[in-house]
Amino acid sequence: MSSTEQAAPPRTLADQLRGWPDERLARLLAERPDLATPAPHDSAQLASRAATRSSVIRALDSLTRLELSVLDALVVAGQTTSDRLVSMVNAEEAAAGAALDRLLDLALVWESPGGLRPLSGVADALRGGESAGVSGLRPMSPEPADPATLAERIEALSPAARALLAHVDDHGGEGTTGSARRTVSAADAATPAEELIAHRLLLPRDGTTVVLPGEVGLALRGGRTTRTPRDEVPEVATTERDVALVERSAAGAAFEAVRRVELVLDHWGLEPPGVLRGGGLAVRDLKATARDLQVTEPEAGLLVELAAIAGLLTEGTDEDGDAVWLPTDAFDAWSAGSVAERWTALVSAWLETTRIASLIGTRDSGGRTWNALAPDLASVLAPEARRLALEELAALPAGAALATGTGVPSVVQRVAWRRPRRPPVHRELVAAAVDEAAALGLTGAGALSEAGRAVLTGDHDAAVAAITPHLPHPVDHVLVQADLTAVAPGPLEADLARTLHLVADVESRGGATVYRFTPGSVRRAFDAGWTAVEVHEFVASVSRTPVPQPLTYLVDDVSRTFGTVRVGQAESFLRADDEGALTELLHHPQAASLGLRRIAPTVLVSTTPVDVLLPRLRDLGAAPVVEAPDGTVRVARRDLLRARRPRAGRSRGAAMARAQAGVAAVVSAIRSGDRATASRPATPTAGTTPSSALAALREAIEAGSTVVIGYVDNHGTRSDRVVDPVRLEGGSLTAHDHRADDLRAFAVHRITSVAPLPARP
Repeated sequence: MSSTEQAAPPRTLADQLRGWPDERLARLLAERPDLATPAPHDSAQLASRAATRSSVIRALDSLTRLELSVLDALVVAGQTTSDRLVSMVNAEEAAAGAALDRLLDLALVWESPGGLRPLSGVADALRGGESAGVSGLRPMSPEPADPATLAERIEALSPAARALLAHVDDHGGEGTTGSARRTVSAADAATPAEELIAHRLLLPRDGTTVVLPGEVGLALRGGRTTRTPRDEVPEVATTERDVALVERSAAGAAFEAVRRVELVLDHWGLEPPGVLRGGGLAVRDLKATARDLQVTEPEAGLLVELAAIAGLLTEGTDEDGDAVWLPTDAFDAWSAGSVAERWTALVSAWLETTRIASLIGTRDSGGRTWNALAPDLASVLAPEARRLALEELAALPAGAALATGTGVPSVVQRVAWRRPRRPPVHRELVAAAVDEAAALGLTGAGALSEAGRAVLTGDHDAAVAAITPHLPHPVDHVLVQADLTAVAPGPLEADLARTLHLVADVESRGGATVYRFTPGSVRRAFDAGWTAVEVHEFVASVSRTPVPQPLTYLVDDVSRTFGTVRVGQAESFLRADDEGALTELLHHPQAASLGLRRIAPTVLVSTTPVDVLLPRLRDLGAAPVVEAPDGTVRVARRDLLRARRPRAGRSRGAAMARAQAGVAAVVSAIRSGDRATASRPATPTAGTTPSSALAALREAIEAGSTVVIGYVDNHGTRSDRVVDPVRLEGGSLTAHDHRADDLRAFAVHRITSVAPLPARP
């Protein structure tokens, strides 16, 4: 039997909910979770909560355009049968019937003895929202006319009046007469508006406003609520793509996303950027990150946000106590995993986050620029927009991908059909979700990959298995050339890429990454504690080609000049065997603020502290090293900075399991409350005396029977509880509470009544 057919229609929505099986009640609570918190006492309270305006609006926001049209038609009709309601909607009978079934399952419509009725409050909620049903929600007039009579009255209108009536119907069902209304007969009507009012086809309202009754609109459209079909779902513009190409493209993008996140966090572990006073990342730091990764600023913002939502990046403090952005302690464990595992962790976090990386760099309504990692850069609509967008891509047949140019707008239109009441920003989030999915490797060449499908369903193991065969195989060598470049013929192994990035600068990326050795990059290696011999050995070990002489000369030349200037405390001093080097620094035009003064041919002193003097000297082209008090040179790699990972939320699987268990517990509590309600006598009875309550409870314990107790809690609220008494001692009753499905203690002095539970029919 379908949900629209019942032998004995219930008198109220609460009666209907009592007659539902537990599975259907659980589906209602799962689709309308606000009804389950806190758990209703019984079906009556559940029905009352379902009719509140806030809950109705949440339910309406989850409806498709067709479902809203069916609900609109029912509101216009007021109360009708399912057959007539389906016939009123401009849609296929099967589609309209399925939409009606879902409205019944959501308790937005219920089956009264007189026919289907909308839940109270639905009409007002539809008027106040972005309803996509009939053009202007209009109820029937107090005394609707017969459809045949209406047709005759419409046919008798003048052409101008008929055109005005159609215009009002097409533009919301309301209009203004432009002047004070006159109540005249049809024969004395001087304007089309007066003619329509005289024929009762437009009804006067306050001021100069007139409205079109619902039955008149139905007559104009031939008994339908709309002129255009409501079950025509917008098509997604697609083109053919080779499945292998999709998988390879998606895997390539996934690999790049993982590698770039790792590069960013590696760099920030040594030189962390500061946290803005209001939170977030400074624009200059984002630009520097984009320049280092050779990506656009929006792409760099997405990667930074991705690292933060995955728990790999958070706020911390450096050695000076300043607030900076630091990799978390989870980054080291994440780096040790395979590329597929790291990618799955990143995109799974992206799918569920409320963060909106697409707004980075744009301006808000007040003209303020959105910064990456800003605290308020979030929206509760973002997770739903991403899931809806990926679900549309997952629904495409094999070999079909989004068409270039028109594919993304068509997905936006299709999602808008599924959620027509969402605000305009929801469409922007859907479009951004498609673009971000491509950048992160969930899609390739406009189609969802197999790994992307697995991520969408929450199957992380399947996602790892699906993407692993398509990931590029890492290489362990480079090709060093005479122009001081090294070509990586593929993605490098993680450790090799990290080390090579220290010794050389990335010049270009693509199928083959080109690194360039420069004096600055070689000095960077020396600053990290390397020696010239170690640099020579590293280059020779990773190069498949002979190391060219120009690179050897470059390393040796930098090594000879490295450390010729030594910095100490004087506030600081500079010492060098090369008098010319000190003279050049002393007379450099940009060194005037350093407070340099020669005290010997090979010694300068400065009033600038060492930690400030060192970077300033490097900016002037020098390569100084720090000299210890005993005259030795101190060269060491800087310590990696880490922050404690923020407390992570529950995984999606754990959250789903918790939600299902919670729904089951609420269903049990509602059924227990219904049983308690059914046990109440039809007429009020006097409260049980303490002595009789104790006697009844002891009798129930001895018999092992179930009773209904009236109980007043600490807040003075009385409720009926269905319990199985276990023991009675010390003024406390220990019993199994059917509502909580657990053992509870009840103070005996708060028990107002005890009654046996009647047997179920």
